[in-house]
Amino acid sequence: MALIIAQLSGRVSLRDLVDNIGARAQRLYHLGMRSLSRSNLARTNDKQPADLYRLLFERLLTRCRNSAPGNRFKFRAKLYLLDATMIELCLSVFPWAQYTRSKGAVKVHMGLDADGYLPSFLSVTDGKGHEIKRARSLQLPKGSFVVFDRGFTDYDWYASLMKNGLFFVTRLKSNAKIRVGRKRSGRKAEGIKSDREIYLGGLTEPLRLVEYHDRKTGKEYRFLTNAFHLKAGTVAELYKERWQIELFFKWIKQNLKVKTFLGTSLNAVLTQLWVAMIVYLLLAFLKFKAKLTQTLGAIIRLLQLNLFSLRDITSLFEPTNSQPIDNKQLSLW
Repeated sequence: MALIIAQLSGRVSLRDLVDNIGARAQRLYHLGMRSLSRSNLARTNDKQPADLYRLLFERLLTRCRNSAPGNRFKFRAKLYLLDATMIELCLSVFPWAQYTRSKGAVKVHMGLDADGYLPSFLSVTDGKGHEIKRARSLQLPKGSFVVFDRGFTDYDWYASLMKNGLFFVTRLKSNAKIRVGRKRSGRKAEGIKSDREIYLGGLTEPLRLVEYHDRKTGKEYRFLTNAFHLKAGTVAELYKERWQIELFFKWIKQNLKVKTFLGTSLNAVLTQLWVAMIVYLLLAFLKFKAKLTQTLGAIIRLLQLNLFSLRDITSLFEPTNSQPIDNKQLSLW
């Protein structure tokens, strides 16, 4: 509860957090909390296993999935968006997070479920941890779609995805060695320049190369996929959906506390990251269940202003019915 309050109120240190909670001591009973000290909070932050919060995250994720809306595509299969982001750390304060000789960093590897844009799996490695190492260990439902950028290029992993009955969409590297196969027949959607079979590297199974021209930016893209049953335009739209995970990373860095930490140990950093994801799930669950039209950014700002207030959720998020002022003086204008 203390760390959730820290996330929502933007506390900058444990002392700041304790002072903020202490100023609302009369409200702690209603939150199921007791008064706390900085030393106890620091000890718990370092000693209580971060896996506790990971397990709590996974339980909340299951509840959120049951209420989440579907993705914007017509097929029923699950759609996952993969990416990773770097969080820079001060090496003198976090010596265990050495990235270069003078810099520290951790890398957060994420898989976003396109149904409600929920973070479905998360892992943290040192800054040198490559995305593909985490991706190889993923166990996804058969028939799912996975979308990722060129940083995940690994031909053996592609073969593993196909063997396990998974579909992927990515971009083809410019230096990739390919053998061109037959062109695919059918009507082409706007922006589709070509759609053909190719053979990539030493892979024996054919893949599909969709070349797309974006008229707005003037850029050309080459999409690689094993989803032969989809329209070429849908393949391009699937890769465009990958932008949502970029927006997710941007949102949590702007609205949650994931760039500065209330502890310096690895356990404290992991704990804070898991609690940040728990807060995101709570916000998403509130939006789904209450069917709110506000963005998550607007929701968290309203909660920050009313954090220790006893307010009805409906009255908090629904606009007030303001009545026009009946004043004869105003009518002169």
